Amino acid sequence: MPEPPIPSLAERPLVALRAPEPSDLDFLYALENDPVIWAVSDTLAPVSRHALREYLKHAAADFFEVRQLRLVIDSYEWGQQVGVVDLFNFEPLHQRAAIGITILATERRRGYAAQTLEWLVAHARNVLHLHQLYCTVAQSNRASIKLFKKIGFRQVGVRHQWLRANTTLGWENAVEMQLLL
Repeated sequence: MPEPPIPSLAERPLVALRAPEPSDLDFLYALENDPVIWAVSDTLAPVSRHALREYLKHAAADFFEVRQLRLVIDSYEWGQQVGVVDLFNFEPLHQRAAIGITILATERRRGYAAQTLEWLVAHARNVLHLHQLYCTVAQSNRASIKLFKKIGFRQVGVRHQWLRANTTLGWENAVEMQLLL
């Protein structure tokens, strides 16, 4: 993957993005099986190690063929996985894709997500030649909404009672955000 133009969020890189590798199996297994993130990832059941091994066999497939791109986010300084970022639901005709990011709870608020999104936006614009990116964020996730706005996304709507919450609230609104590239 080419480097982004010039990082504006930090003088030195905080993250290194790379394709998933077989050695990431345990990390991905823990991340995918965290029930806290299931509501926003449309998941209700754990993912097996076998399913993840099969996924990893094909993880380097061409974005335009499989219509998704998943990258592991490594801390540049420590070289350890801190999260994943995805482009998915790619629509070639409309040149748009959804974007999602997950940072380990212990690694949040360190600038990893902002620098990752900045890099991926540049990649989507300059390499993949997409026209737009969009995302869906739980309305209660103020930190993510603030993060996406900081990168240039704007709120374009609210879907009421869109997400089944893992809390006593039952249902939660989802904020739809969009970035024209």
